[in-house]
Formats: sequence, C-alpha cells, structure tokens
Amino acid sequence: MLGEILDDLLTSPSTGPCITATRHFAAKPPVLVPFPPSLDPRIADGLRARGIHELYSHQARAWELIEKGHHVVVVTPTASGKTLCYNLPALQSLLQHPDARVLYLFPTKALAQDQLAELEALAKALPEMRMFTYDGDTPQDARRAVRARANLVLTNPDMLHSGILPHHTKWATLFQNLRYVVIDELHAYRGVFGSHLANVLRRLRRICRHYGSVPQFIMASATIANPAELARRLTGEHVEEIAESGAPTGDKTFVCYNPPVVNPELGIRAPYLGEAAKLAIRLLRERIPTIVFAQSRLATEVLLASVKTGVADKTGDSGIVRGYRGGYLPTRRRAVEKGLRDGDVLGVVSTSALELGVDIGHLDVAVLAGYPGAIASLWQQAGRAGRRSGSSAAIFVATSAPLDQFMVTHPDYLFGTPPEHARVNPDNPFVLVNHLKCAAFELPLGPGVAGDDVERFGELDVRRFLAALEDEGVLHHAGSHWHWAAETYPADHISLRTVTSDNFLVIDTGARDATQTKRRQIIAEVDWGSAFATIYPKAIYLVESEPYEVQELHWREDEEKVAYVKRVRVDYFTDAISAKGVWIIQRLADRAHTAYLAEQGEVLVAEKVVGFKKIKMGTLENVGSGEVELPQQEMQTTAAWLTVTAETLAGVGASREELIDGLRAVTYLLHHLAPIFLLCDIRDVGSWLGDTTPAEPGVVATRESAKRRLMSAERFNPTIYLYDAHAGGIGLAERLFEVLPDLLRRGLETLHACPCPFGCPSCVGPVNEVGRKAKATAQALLQALAG
Repeated sequence: MLGEILDDLLTSPSTGPCITATRHFAAKPPVLVPFPPSLDPRIADGLRARGIHELYSHQARAWELIEKGHHVVVVTPTASGKTLCYNLPALQSLLQHPDARVLYLFPTKALAQDQLAELEALAKALPEMRMFTYDGDTPQDARRAVRARANLVLTNPDMLHSGILPHHTKWATLFQNLRYVVIDELHAYRGVFGSHLANVLRRLRRICRHYGSVPQFIMASATIANPAELARRLTGEHVEEIAESGAPTGDKTFVCYNPPVVNPELGIRAPYLGEAAKLAIRLLRERIPTIVFAQSRLATEVLLASVKTGVADKTGDSGIVRGYRGGYLPTRRRAVEKGLRDGDVLGVVSTSALELGVDIGHLDVAVLAGYPGAIASLWQQAGRAGRRSGSSAAIFVATSAPLDQFMVTHPDYLFGTPPEHARVNPDNPFVLVNHLKCAAFELPLGPGVAGDDVERFGELDVRRFLAALEDEGVLHHAGSHWHWAAETYPADHISLRTVTSDNFLVIDTGARDATQTKRRQIIAEVDWGSAFATIYPKAIYLVESEPYEVQELHWREDEEKVAYVKRVRVDYFTDAISAKGVWIIQRLADRAHTAYLAEQGEVLVAEKVVGFKKIKMGTLENVGSGEVELPQQEMQTTAAWLTVTAETLAGVGASREELIDGLRAVTYLLHHLAPIFLLCDIRDVGSWLGDTTPAEPGVVATRESAKRRLMSAERFNPTIYLYDAHAGGIGLAERLFEVLPDLLRRGLETLHACPCPFGCPSCVGPVNEVGRKAKATAQALLQALAG
C-alpha cells in the first residue's frame, strides 16, 4: 500500500509537480560476528533467549575496545543496536565484580525508563542485578533504597548535577566502585546543554578521584560530523570512535515535497502545515503507521488538530492519532509511547522530542513538516520510520523560508552534505562559574595534581574566577583551599537546559473529578523561556489540540509560577507578537571593508511580548488581535554586526525608506543562510536591523518598529546584527565574523537564483512584508557588500 501511495504522489497532476527530488536507499544485509569468547555464558544465554545468536560487527568492535580499557563512542544509524554496545560490558562487569557500580546517563527521563525495561528483559536470568532509575519522579523513600542497593543507576544529567553530586557522601559506594559511565544520545548534548554537561562530568571525575575510582566512558550517538571530538570535549578523555555499522537496513524512499505556489506574483505557496496534514491523513486512512514532526509546540498542536479532524471515524473518535511534545505531563507522554508500542495508536504528531530513541514501536512513514534546522536532525527524524527489513518512507515538506527552499531545490546539497558539527563551549564563563560554585560546595577546591596552585577545571586555570567568587562572598580562601561560604545550595539555582530554572504550571480551574466536583488540575508545564510567548493572558493554550484560554499568569518573583486556564470552545489559536532591541556592550574585533565595517563583540538583546494574533484553525487566516503587558527579558551575548558606510548607501541611491526595506531584506536572508556556514540550528542564531546605539541601563524594547526608529534617526547608520541566541555565546558569533564575506556572496547568489520578481519567502521575505522594491534594493546592496 505504501508503494502505491508513493507512486500516486509522484504521478498525480496535483502532487507530482511538487516533488522536487526522490532518493532510494536500498536494503543492506547485516555483518555478523560470533559472540566474543570472553562474554559471560549467562549473558550469551540471555541473548539467545531473546533470539540474538550473533553480534553485529560494530557491537563486537565496541566489546573489543572496551575490554582493552578504551573510552568509546559508537556512531551508527537509528535502530542499529547501539544499546547492546554498552549493555553487554555493563552486565559483564556486574557479574564478574559484584562490588562494581555502573551509571547510565540519558537526556530524558523517558529514555531512562525505556532502557531499564530493555536491561531487565536481558538480565532476567542473571543473579543480583539491582537496576533502578533515579530521577525527579523517584519517591523519597525509594531514593534511599536506590542509594543503598543499586549496582546500576539510570539517571539524567539534571539529576546527576542537583541530586547526586552535591550529596556524594550518601553515594560513597557508587563513587568508590564506579566502573563505567554510559552516555546515550550523545548528539543531544550540543550548545548550552552540552556545555553544562561537560562541566557536570568535570565535577563527576573530580569526585571519583576523591573516592579513588577512574571510570571508563562508553557513549552512543546518532550521526554527527565530530563524534570523537564532542566526546573528548565532554569527558576530557581521548575517545575511540566506531562508525561502521554492521546492522541491516530496510528499503527506504526519501521524498522532497515543495507545496504548490498559490500566488505566483507574491511567491506565496500553500501553507506547509496544511500540506503535511493532507499527506498524514492519507497515510493514516490507509492504516499506515506514521509519525509527523513539527518544528514548534504550536505547529504540533495546529497540525494535530487538522490530522485528528481528517481521520475521525463516524463517531468522531480520532484516538488513533496523538500528540507528543515537551510540556505534556509525564503520564500523558508515557500513555502515548505505550499506545504506539502496542499498536493502539497508529500515528503521532510530535516536536523533536521523539527524535531521541524512546521506544515507540515500528512506524512506516515519517512526514517532516519543515526542515528541522540541521542535517543531523533531518536524518534522525527520517530514521524514526523503518525497520531493519521491509519498506519505509520519509517525506520532507518544505516551508516557504529561505533555508527550506534552498534545501528542497538543492537536493544534492540536502543528500550530500555531511551532518553538522556539534559545538560546545564548556569554558563559557556564564556556564563555568556556576559549576565552579557547585564544585566548591561538593569538595573544597585545592592544589592541582601537577603542582598547580589551584586544580584545573578541564584545561582551564580558574584562579581569576575563584577570586571573583571570593569578592562576591560565596567562596572563602583559607590556606591552599577555596571553601564554599554561602548558605545557599548552588545546584538548586542552576538549570542545565535554560537560563533560569523556574517552570510554570498550567492549571485547569474548571476540571471536574469522577463525582463532577470542581477541582484544579495540573495539565501541563511550561519552561520560563517559552512561558511569555505561550501562556500570556487571553492566549489559547492547546494540549493535544484541546483549547484552553489563559485567565491569569503569575510570574512575579514572590509568586508561585502558575498559569490558570479554562477549557473553551473556539475555532482559532493565538500567536504572540514580540518587540525586540539589540544594543552594543563591548567591541572585541573589527574589520574594515570599502562598503562596510564588520565588528564582533558583546551585545544586550531585549525581548518583550506586546500582543498576539488570533489565527483561524484550518484556513490559518488572521481573525483578530490583542495586547499584552509582560516584563522584558534580557540576555547578554556575543554578536557579529555589519554597519553599511554612508557612501555605499548613497551609491545604491534609493530613498531612506527603500534602503531600510532593502536592509531588512538582507538581514532576513543572511539570518536564514547563516546555519549553512555555522552548521547549527537556525534557532541558535538571532538577527536584528538596528543602529550602533550602546547599551545603557534601562533600555527598553518597544513596539515601535526598527523601521520607524531608523526613519526618524538624526544620523542614519543602519546596522545588521547576527547574534548568538545563547546567553554568553557558544562561539557562533566569532565564526560568523570570520565567514561574513562568504555569507554575503551566498546571499547574492540566492537572490540571483530566485525567480520571483519582487521578493518572496524563499529569498528576502514576503513582498507584502518587505515592500515591492526590497529585492532590487537588497540586490544592489549585496552587490556592493559582496564586491
């Protein structure tokens, strides 16, 4: 049936012209190796009982290297059996050394639960396997039992950071006998999260040294460009890489689908969410198990509503398709995972939350609604469909954004580009100083092993940071040691994933229990970074496509962080409108060009939600708006910026208004093309057209547009900012500053190649947003800037 649907997509007059490329990946047989002679016979029997009589070649290679004492990273595709690469040595160690301990780290609680089930199935007949998860959901009385009894602990970096390392004395047996540290889904630890994990692992190794153990690291990753380098940056150790997979793969077809143009003059295409929903509905009606990936939580809910409407049976039941995203309560997510595994749920619409290897059974098709921002994520999402045998498909539905359009119209780039580098910057001062506080709380910082005055943290001499913390009053320097001097508990105030650690609870005030008595019920959780853009007063907040209207949002410091909502029946959803501003704090580098001055340094970025749009379900038309009064959020980060010279502006010769439209168009284009050079997610970079105003206390982002400010400015010095979207920066701005000339040239090529007359979402932005002369002005500007 899947083959027939794909054939019809390619040949149908309505969809055929939208297919820009297809690639067929032939099935591949396995490369098998006998069990190693040193494998404990009891484990071998356990494997045979599960139908496994030989190992894949990469599993055998991992065993060999781990047995020799090497730190290892295994980088093979989804569903290639990476799990056994670490489960076998872990179980062998526990059988042969009853006192040994093993620690497993997963980026999410769901993965840890999944892996525990896998381990228990494998270790059924093995004696004395005391394996437990230890995370935020573990009850207090069970925590004592885990500390006392477990010889294999499955947890996540957040719990290791705040619940295990600060209480290392209660975990002395674990740290004295720690044999292996297993880190799964290594590719998830990029950017800020990865930088935090590297520091958590520095603290872990430091505590292990204190207790006399030197654990071996075993890591598993999906395909990225630099797995061994990332593993070394995270662990501080030399790591052997295993990249040759011996697992079989099924037959796979990859289809690129570009929604049809519905307004040729304006270059407007049919909404990609609608097209993705149509494809998913068609597949699900034919009972083909399907996963749809959306690029945001809001897009997930909007898509889910459309798909549910399309697959509902005569009774209106659409339970065969569910939603899955961050913010749902764990019980809801577990129910969706179980439904998929058991076959009760046939389809799921998800954010990238299901990119990671949670067991959701076998799906036959992955529909990617929008480019996920990175080649590595594209293959990870596409890999969620398919088995080791049988046919599967992945369908990439492009949005109108320049990056999506570049990918869908350059299939050789899409299929030929290696996955991105995963970048981390553990020495980012914003991250590092917080972990120095935690390290001092755990054990006083003392002289280094190599005779240094103070031990190094990673490769770094941290004396200046320690002196600053002493001035702040949180450390006390006595003799050769630095002691924690504050009364607070530092790990509690440091979140590994976001800038602040406060989450908002979403509470339904109109919920009723079985006796129809009203009672308040928690229905979701929202992180601080997303809260102001999703749960502002009068917002429609969707949970598995069910609409709730936000009545109140409590966000002040002295309040519990809560949004009170009630169920409503509406046919629209809301989308926040934000105001933004960027101001220069410090210039660190500059490079003059005849047409512009390029600079790099530190900036202040301020953002504020000021209103919202009401958008009708189904047609996606704008049906209203509202205003919002919320606090401004500020971030200090790094940026590269480009100020166009007065002579260049005069040479282009347009009016000031047309120049601003042209510059906004260039800003849009450069922002969307930057990820190609940085090999990062577009969400890792922000952009802004402003001027060179320095940051001053009390600067405020206002709703007044940048255009109006530049129009009325006495001195016209328009500046394009491209900034690192992570507080403190993770090295992207420095790289942008280096590649700026290449980026400008690529921008000019993109404009020449785009066939639209006046600008469209695939080049400089929609003509109705940037103006009819924006493309021509942008072309003249880029001609001068790239020259």
